[in-house]
Amino acid sequence: MSGKSQSSPGQVGAVASDGAHVIGQASRAAALDLLQAGIERRGGFDEALGRAPFSRLPERDRAFARALASTTLRRLGLIDRLLAPKLQRAPPMLVMNLLRLGVAQLLYMETPAHAAVSTIVEAAQAQRDSRPFKGLINAVLRGVERDRADPAKTRALAEAPPQTYAPEWLFNRWRAAFGEPTALAIAARIPEEPATDLSLRDPADAADLARALEADILAGGSLRTERRGDVTEWPGFEAGRWWVQDAAAAIPARLLDVQPGERVLDLCAAPGGKTLQLAAAGGVVTAVDRSSARLGRLTDNLQRMGLSAEVVTAEAADWSDSRRFDAVLLDAPCTATGTFRRHPDVLWAAKATDLAKLTTLQTRLLESAARRVRPGGRLVYCVCSLEPEEGEAQMRTFLQRHPEFRPMRIADGEGGAPARSLTFDGALRIHPGLEAPAGGMDGFFAARFVRSEAI
Repeated sequence: MSGKSQSSPGQVGAVASDGAHVIGQASRAAALDLLQAGIERRGGFDEALGRAPFSRLPERDRAFARALASTTLRRLGLIDRLLAPKLQRAPPMLVMNLLRLGVAQLLYMETPAHAAVSTIVEAAQAQRDSRPFKGLINAVLRGVERDRADPAKTRALAEAPPQTYAPEWLFNRWRAAFGEPTALAIAARIPEEPATDLSLRDPADAADLARALEADILAGGSLRTERRGDVTEWPGFEAGRWWVQDAAAAIPARLLDVQPGERVLDLCAAPGGKTLQLAAAGGVVTAVDRSSARLGRLTDNLQRMGLSAEVVTAEAADWSDSRRFDAVLLDAPCTATGTFRRHPDVLWAAKATDLAKLTTLQTRLLESAARRVRPGGRLVYCVCSLEPEEGEAQMRTFLQRHPEFRPMRIADGEGGAPARSLTFDGALRIHPGLEAPAGGMDGFFAARFVRSEAI
């Protein structure tokens, strides 16, 4: 089952204006706010989803605004490449973002050309800083529309090389780390809209829920469905039989192999998918995160699922609790470049300068996690990043600092890990370009360690 969007110009994105419901300027303003927030800072897109103007829109307009902003971000590299020869000099960022939204509507969404152009020109007119550029915006977007009628230019658009979709500096990093073929396979996933993956409270429900949700059962037990729309209306949601979680994100918790009654610590736990897995496996779980708001979501999900965990609001690196646990999971804050399938903004908000700060934090968190593993206990470290400094390098330096830990090799296919994801030293390096499952997975690194029995 594939999570691909259609790639022919004018056909991507199923949310559009129609005679029964005209998507107006408010939705474009919200899409502009989402786009700008997603480009400017890490986590900005998600923050903008929780505030005005997006939060004030009716449900259908919210769907359009989010689809427009997400489609623009998925295609941003190619959109900018198309715009460059039409601009003598770089316009202000506000104007550039309006142009980007216009091109996304013209080429990748079912928006009539006249509406795609006129609504963006009207949006420019509505803001003082973009008003002087409305003539430029109109001319550039009309030029893009004319190009769409040229078969040669349409073919060139459809055949754009995968690296076009990635920020150049990130693609160069992936090529250096993984080689050209893998880097191209990763970049080819950027414009695709993924299917929805679900983790189950009870694995015995897999066959029944797969039928109800028209889903495939993936290795490891996750479900993958092409259903769209409000997940709270899907079969089994209200009964707490599943939660949304990318199939790759579900693997690290499985690697802990938690047994009923074991004491388990989930550090940096929010938003809580892994906590739910650990609790569903029968662990006595303590979930620690610094964000009380995100932990609120975790608590709500625990209640919906009929599961329990001790929830603690604290800085995981400095948490003063002296308890030791049978199993510790650390899903550390990172650049999150592996999550671009569901969060395309991460590619454009990420900065090379982020790495030093984040790797320092990851090291501190690993030190905190190591102190909390009992003798003979297990530790899994993971990040949803494609950057080796946050994965393989952290594993190597951790083992150098902690001779009391040794790697606990991950077996082929363990936890649902896809083929070819095992590293030579027994860790996992999952990237979105892997052939199986169809539609890919988020990028993840995971390493498992066991502590010596000696005190």
